[in-house]
Amino acid sequence: MSTKARILVVDDERSMQEFLEILLRREGYDVTCVGDVDGALLALESDDFDVVISDLQMPGKTGLDLLHALREASPETVALVMTAFASTETAIAAMKEGAYDYLTKPFQVDEIRLVLEKALEKKLLARENRRLRSELRSQIRQRALIGSGSAMQRVYELIGQVAETKANVLISGESGTGKELVARAIHAASDRRDRPFVALNCGAIPENLLESELFGHVKGAFTGAVQNKEGLFETADTGTLFLDEVGELPGSLQVKLLRAIQEKAIRRVGGTNDRRIDVRILAATNRRLEDEVAAGRFREDLYYRLNVIQIALPPLRERPEDVPLLVKHFVEKYARELGKEIGGPSEEAMRRLLDHSYPGNVRELENVIERAVALSRGGTIEVEALPPSLLRPGMDGGARSSVLPAEGASLENLVNDYERGLLLEALERAGGVKKRAAKLLGVSFRSFRYRLQKLGLDEPSAVEE
Repeated sequence: MSTKARILVVDDERSMQEFLEILLRREGYDVTCVGDVDGALLALESDDFDVVISDLQMPGKTGLDLLHALREASPETVALVMTAFASTETAIAAMKEGAYDYLTKPFQVDEIRLVLEKALEKKLLARENRRLRSELRSQIRQRALIGSGSAMQRVYELIGQVAETKANVLISGESGTGKELVARAIHAASDRRDRPFVALNCGAIPENLLESELFGHVKGAFTGAVQNKEGLFETADTGTLFLDEVGELPGSLQVKLLRAIQEKAIRRVGGTNDRRIDVRILAATNRRLEDEVAAGRFREDLYYRLNVIQIALPPLRERPEDVPLLVKHFVEKYARELGKEIGGPSEEAMRRLLDHSYPGNVRELENVIERAVALSRGGTIEVEALPPSLLRPGMDGGARSSVLPAEGASLENLVNDYERGLLLEALERAGGVKKRAAKLLGVSFRSFRYRLQKLGLDEPSAVEE
C-alpha cells in the first residue's frame, strides 16, 4: 500500500469539504472532494481510493446509495460515513451496506484521526492477508536451492552481497535451475523482507493481458474491465517485484517497463494519473539477453537497467556433486508428504541418478524423485521406480556421455544438436502439440516456439493448442 493514502470526501456542504480537505492534507493524505453521489461514482471510475468518507444525508442519492454502489465499483475501498442526524437505525443500515465505521457531526478532530487510522489498518491487513495467501500457494510450488559445491557457494556469496543493496538484479540460468528461489533469497535477506514479494512469469500471461497485470487498469479501459484493478507494481509497492522470463516481454511493454523503472511511477491502462511506486526489480531469464539485444528483440537501455548486477545459475549437469544432497532433500520431502518411510535410493538407482544430465535441471530431478517415492513399495527407491528417460540405453548421462571427436567439434553445434533432439522428442511425446511439449520441457510456450524457429524446426504439422 502506498505511503500516501488516497481519500475521497463526499459531502454536499462546501464548508465540510474544505474543513476535511485541510485537515486530511495536513495529516499527509491525498484528498479529493466531491459534492454528491454521482460525482463520487465518476471519481471512483477514473481513480482508485483507499478510503471514502461520505455524508449520509444528501439531496438526491444518499450515502446509503453510495455504499451500495461502492461494493460493486470498488469493493476494496474502506467506507466511513458521517451525518448530523444520528440514529441507531441509520447506523445499522450503513453497517449492513458495508460501512467500516460511523461518525456523528459535530465530531472531534482526534476522533477522525483515530477512525481513519483504523480504517487504513484494516485495508492494509486485508491486502497483506491476500498477499500471504498468494505467497503460501507459491511456496508450495517452490523448488530447493541446495548445493555445497563451489558453483553454488559463489551464488550464495553474491546473494548476500546484493541483498544489502537497492540495485536491480538479473538472474540468468536454464529453466529449472532455481531462479525464483534466488530472487526470494535476495528479498528475504534485504531490508524489504517484511514487505511484499510479488512474482510474475512474463511468458505465462497472454500478451494482451500483460500490461493490465503489471500496471492495473481503470473501469471501462477495455471490454471486461468492469471495475478498477490494481496492478502488480502497486501490489509490490515498498517491496520486491520478480519478473520471471523477462526476455518474453513484447517490445511495447519493454518501453513501459523502462519508464516505470526510470520514473518510479506507473499509469494504469485507461488511466490519466501517474502513481508513485517504490519497487525493487529482480528479473530472470533463460535466454542470453545480450544476444536478444544484438538481434533487436530486447531494448538495450532496459537490459542495462535490469542488469545492474547479474547472478548466473549453473545448470545441474555442471554441479554433479550437489545431486546427492538434492536427492536426499526431495526424498525426505515427498516421503513426508506421502506418508512413506523411505531411506533413499539403492546403489544402482543412485548411479542412474548421478549419470543423468538433467536438461530440466533441479525441477526435473524433483519430478523424478516425487515419481520414484510415489511408486516405491519398500524402504528404498529401486531402479524400477525411476522414469524411462534414466533407464533407456543412450539416455544415461545425456550430454555428459557424448563422445567428442578426436579432431574436435563446434560446441555450439553439439549443443544445438542436443537441444534439437530434446525438442523433437518432446513434440513426439506431446502428439505434435507445442504447448504440451513446452510443458514437458518446463519452458514457456513462447520460449519453446522461439527455440523451434531458431533451429529451423517450426513444422506446420505441429499444432499450438
